[in-house]
This record gives sequence, structure tokens and C-alpha cells, in this order.
Amino acid sequence: MSDPLDALEKSISTLRRAIRDAATAGDTERAGELRAQLRRAEKAWDTLIDTGEPATPPPRPAPQAAPVVHGSRLPAREHVHRALMLLGTPAAPKLIVSAHEAFFSGELSASKLSSLRRDEERSYRSSPGARPYYLCPALAHDLLSPVRALVTISTWPLEQRIIGPLSQRADYLTGTIGIAEAVRTSGEAATPAAVQLMWRLATNIPDATPKYISGLESAPDPRRVIEAAQAELDVHADADRATRAEAARRARKSLSDDQQLFGAPPHNVTRLQARRA
Repeated sequence: MSDPLDALEKSISTLRRAIRDAATAGDTERAGELRAQLRRAEKAWDTLIDTGEPATPPPRPAPQAAPVVHGSRLPAREHVHRALMLLGTPAAPKLIVSAHEAFFSGELSASKLSSLRRDEERSYRSSPGARPYYLCPALAHDLLSPVRALVTISTWPLEQRIIGPLSQRADYLTGTIGIAEAVRTSGEAATPAAVQLMWRLATNIPDATPKYISGLESAPDPRRVIEAAQAELDVHADADRATRAEAARRARKSLSDDQQLFGAPPHNVTRLQARRA
């Protein structure tokens, strides 16, 4: 297993090159996504240097910058990939579709994701590694079985694709930070759908939304949302990171490459359940 600092430094370098490529190509939308990821990577690097504690590596960008084409011309898997990269966490189809509709053009439906996940696994098994990334399910920390309600990207570190007892809340907070950061970066160009999505996510985070004044609502400040979400995330981060890291170590020892992407086979899960009975 590579040193966490080395992995983060490699990710930061890759992100900077991808930002430069996207800016040169005039793809400001993707450049904004990548800058948000770069800020999270640099923060993780600072934390690791200061504390010496393991940090979950940030999501890595696709090997090449996205092509500059109108969103409606991209295949569905590209729509899902862009939304997941914006969120930076495993996500349910409903949230993926909401993030896509808020920030990108083109059509994407939750029903499309069901067949898409099956297609991705078939494609990988027929020709492993032929694509730069695959959409795959998150893995349960205990049985290492697929959590089919949550979609991830194969290029993310294994720790990031594992779901422990605290992971869904931690991922909710991380995804909210990603959405709020995108709204903040967009400024006045942020769409009503993007602001509404940020509001909907922020209402479930203490101190993230403004108080009601004389019965009037005002949109939450993205910076306030980010600070509130990060404050709660800091409470859960260490315990969640430890659970994911331990599960990732088990997965690397016991699962094949394809199983690390798509989950342990049913007979392995049954055997583990029997041992625990």
C-alpha cells in the first residue's frame, strides 16, 4: 500500500494538470469542479502533515480532461461521472440526478442508472481496464458486499468506496460541501436548481441555514454551509476513516481486483455470515 502523503501529492499534481488542460480547452465548468477537488486534496495534505494521522485520499480525476462538447451529447455514464466527481462521495441515484440537473446539461434519470450499473460490470468483466473508469457500487464495510443503492467511481481509492456505520452521514456532509463549493464558485451564475439543492441539503445540518426573520427566508450563504458541514464532518471523520481503512485492508487481502470494484460474491458473504453466527 502506498504512503498516504505520496498518494495525496500525486493526486494534487494530477489535479493541477487537469485544471490547466480544462482551462486551456475553455471548459470552465470542469475547471471549477477540479479546483474544488484540489482545495480538498490540499486540505487533506495539510491535515496529514500537521497530525501525522492517515487521511482518506481525495477522489482522483479522470485520466484525461472531459471533452468540450454540449452536455446533451455525452453518454449517460459521463453524466453520472461528472455528478459524482462534483459530490466527491458515493451517492444514491436520486442525489446524482439532482446534482446533474443543478449543474450540467443533458438528460439523466434514476432508472437509467440501474441498467447502467449492470452494463458497467459486464463491460469490465468482458474487458478489464479497457475504460479509464467504471461506475460501480459502494462496498459494505463488514461483508464487503455491494451496496447497490450507492454508486461510486472505480478510480477512487478503495477507502472512499467503502461504507461504514458513520459513512453515509460523513458522505452526506462531504457531498453538501461539494455542492456548496460549486455554488460559491459559480457566484451569481449559480442556477436556481443549484441553490435549491444546496438549501435542501443544508437544512439537515445544524447552523448551516439562516434563521427565519419576520417569516421571511433568505438563501443560505455557501460559505456558511461549507463551514457548518465541515464542523460536523470533523466530529465523525476520524472514526469513519478508521473503519474504512480497516475494511479496505481486509478487502485487498481477500478480494480479487474485480471483487474490489463490484463486491464479494454471494458465497463469500454467506460464509462470513456463518462465521459470525
